[in-house]
Amino acid sequence: MADGKTIAVIGGTGALGAGLAGRLSRAGHPVVIGSRDPARAAAAAAEIGPRVSGASLREAAAAASIVIFAVPWSAHAETLDEIAPVLEGRILVDAVVPLVPPKVSVVQLPEGGSATRIAQERLGSGVRVVGAFHNIGAAKLAGDGDLGCDVLVCGNDPEARKEVIELCAILGSRGIDCGPVENAAAAEALTSILIGINRRYKVSSAGIRITGLDG
Repeated sequence: MADGKTIAVIGGTGALGAGLAGRLSRAGHPVVIGSRDPARAAAAAAEIGPRVSGASLREAAAAASIVIFAVPWSAHAETLDEIAPVLEGRILVDAVVPLVPPKVSVVQLPEGGSATRIAQERLGSGVRVVGAFHNIGAAKLAGDGDLGCDVLVCGNDPEARKEVIELCAILGSRGIDCGPVENAAAAEALTSILIGINRRYKVSSAGIRITGLDG
């Protein structure tokens, strides 16, 4: 990934989006936070730090070659439709998990298989959709250094997966190439399992590691 590449975070006023924006900014990347309320996005950007600005959803997506999508599941379809006209040729990193309150620790995948697959089908082949960052708790993103977990990266375009894996390294994690978009269902389902583990073991940042890849 080229140094200084602008990255948009759609949903950057939420905990996960703000955490990702902060880490990217501290790594030297200009970040544009997108929100339905540009004033709210600007206020959030000012709190996050330097190199972070705020804009409307569509303006933020249009300003970047990589768009991280971190909105609540309830806003997934509507927000995709809002930014779709400016996504052609870009990488959309879908970090959305289909959590259905109040049973967020129970796996409840949608009929379309996963949020990532739904995004790819909704946006078409002109947008390179990659599923990633589903299993990183926002609490892990504070500060700098190793996040202590791996990121499962799924998508139909191998080059797009490679670029997102490079992005994982910038954020302090190891990206694992997990193949096509259909496999994102497993990563999204793991989030509910990790939420349950956090509750049962009274921790805040359970994560995953893939063993056997070193040495």
